[in-house]
Amino acid sequence: MIDRKIILENLDEYDPDKIKIGVLASHSALDVADGAIEEGFKTILYCQKGREKTYTLYFKSKRVNGRVVRGVVDEFVIYDKFDEMIKKEEQEKMLRENVLFVPNRSFTSYISLDRIEDEFYVPIVGSRNLLRSEERGGEKDYYWLLERANLPYPERIENPEDIDELCIVKMHHAKKKLERGFFTASSYKEYKEKAEKLIRRGVITKDLLENARIEKYIIGPVFNFDFFYSPLEEEMAKIELLGVDWRFETSLDGQVRLPAQQQLTLPEKQSIPEYTVCGHSFATIRESLLEKAFELAEKYVKATQRYFEPGIIGPFCLQTCIDKDNNFFIYDVAPRIGGGTNAHMYVGHPYGNILWRGNVSTGRRLAMEIRRAIDEDKLEKIVT
Repeated sequence: MIDRKIILENLDEYDPDKIKIGVLASHSALDVADGAIEEGFKTILYCQKGREKTYTLYFKSKRVNGRVVRGVVDEFVIYDKFDEMIKKEEQEKMLRENVLFVPNRSFTSYISLDRIEDEFYVPIVGSRNLLRSEERGGEKDYYWLLERANLPYPERIENPEDIDELCIVKMHHAKKKLERGFFTASSYKEYKEKAEKLIRRGVITKDLLENARIEKYIIGPVFNFDFFYSPLEEEMAKIELLGVDWRFETSLDGQVRLPAQQQLTLPEKQSIPEYTVCGHSFATIRESLLEKAFELAEKYVKATQRYFEPGIIGPFCLQTCIDKDNNFFIYDVAPRIGGGTNAHMYVGHPYGNILWRGNVSTGRRLAMEIRRAIDEDKLEKIVT
C-alpha cells in the first residue's frame, strides 16, 4: 500500500480553489459528475475508446458565464484501454490539475487492485485499503469482515452434495468481466445439471465452478442501502442513509415476466437465467425496519475502523435481502459508491432529501463532503 505520507504530500500541492472531481467513465460516473457540478466543482472523466460518447457527447457540459446550463462532463480524457490512466505521465497530469479521484466498481475491475494500492498516487476520496475487500474469495474479503462484525449473511454450503434446499451458486461470468455467472439449485442433481449446461454455453468454466461460493437462498425482496459515513461530522450522526435501490437483472427479470406455463417450455439456452445487472430503481422500506438497517451500518463501520484503519470514508452500500420474518441478510458489500445511485441523481432520494432538506443523491453528498473538507481545511481526513 502506498505510504499515506506520499498521498498527503501530493495533496499539499493542490490549489483548493481549483479542485476537479475525477472518475472513471462507467458505473456511477454520471451521479458523481452531477453531484460535483451541483456543488460548484469542475469534472473530468476518464473514458475508454468505443464507449466514450455517453460522456464526451451526450452528457458533455455547457457553461455560460461559468454556470452549467447543460450536461455534467466538463473535461474528458479518452484512452484505448482504461488501465492507461495509471501511467505515470497520466497521473502527473491529474496531480497538476488538482484532481480528487472518486473510485467506482469499474475502476477496481478494469485496473489491477495491486496497481491501485501501490502505484496510483492521486488522492482517492474514500477508502483505498477497503477496495480489495469487495473481491469475493480473497483473504480478507467482505465475508471475513461481516463475520468479525457479527453481521448476518446467508449460510454457506461448503460441499455441493449437501444442497438440500434452494441455494445460489456465486462466481464470475466466464466472458463478461464485470458480471456474474450465478445460478440457483435446490439439490445436488439440479446443481450438476445446471452447471453442465452453463459450461456448455460458456457462461461459467469448471475452474470458476470449483471456486464458487454456495449460499442458502434468502427468499425475500432485495434492498441495497446507500449509506454515507462522514469523518468530518462532529455534531450530528456520522452515518447517513441516503437512498435504497434495487436492481434489474437481464434474463432473470425477463423470465419472471412470463407466465409459469411459458417458462416451462423454454429451450435449454433460455431456461437458466443470467443475473447480469442492467439497471436500477429506487425504493423505500417500512420505517419500523430503518433502525435495523442503521444497526447493520453501525457494525460495519466499526469493523472497518478496527480492521482497515482509518475505516470506511464516504459512500458505501450494504446489499441485503429480507426474509419472511423481516430479518436482514447482507449478501454483498460495496466499500465505495454503489452501482444503483444513478437512480436518484439530481432529484435525490427521499431519505437523503429529508435529511439535508434538498435534493441530495450520493454523488451530491460526496461533493458536499469535499466542499466541507476544503472549507474546513480537512481534505486529508477524506482521502487515502
